[in-house]
Amino acid sequence: MEKTFIYKPSDVCSQQMRIVYEGDVVKHLTVVRGCTGNLLGISKLVEGMKIDEVISRLQGIHCPGSRTGATSCPDQLSKALLAIKKEENL
Repeated sequence: MEKTFIYKPSDVCSQQMRIVYEGDVVKHLTVVRGCTGNLLGISKLVEGMKIDEVISRLQGIHCPGSRTGATSCPDQLSKALLAIKKEENL
């Protein structure tokens, strides 16, 4: 059964991530605000991927445009997916 998780990223341009997932697979990602082209591309790339694979690829990416320089929208997506794993006991 598909579920939707809404995440509010911190210290980046994007304001909200809506992640639709089923089990341990990302089905769809919508990001509100941020670098539109890049985030649309990331959204398409992660569709159909296992949550653990997305986390391993995106965790720790830094963006000089973020408020602290210590995170990025992809890194924030990995944090959202970690929250899903914790909530779902995946």
